[in-house]
Amino acid sequence: MVKVVFAVRRRKDLSEKEFHEYWLTRHAPLVRSFAETMRASRYVQSHTISEDIGTALRRARGMKDTYDGIAEVWWESLEAIAAIGGNAKGIEAAQALMQDEAKFIDFENSAMFITEEHEIFNRTK
Repeated sequence: MVKVVFAVRRRKDLSEKEFHEYWLTRHAPLVRSFAETMRASRYVQSHTISEDIGTALRRARGMKDTYDGIAEVWWESLEAIAAIGGNAKGIEAAQALMQDEAKFIDFENSAMFITEEHEIFNRTK
């Protein structure tokens, strides 16, 4: 399994509430609607909360900025991600998602990368 991690910052013209509501109630269903077309296995949004604690944790490490949240999308392989660009429906889905993301995400100040997980421990199992 590989995943795309998208660390997102909201557009400056949106309040935190507007950003989180749009991302969860409008964008998430759109992503779900394209899951099969894009061969995605899983999608998770993590919304930033408790900025008092978050600020303290960042300051202790000399960090300044934060993200408004992260999105994680899992695929079976890098080839599955690459296959999105190999068919018209995949390209159409990717374009629709990017157009919608532009409504609430500050692309210039966000980050995206592909990862492979290495679970060190999981005490929830």
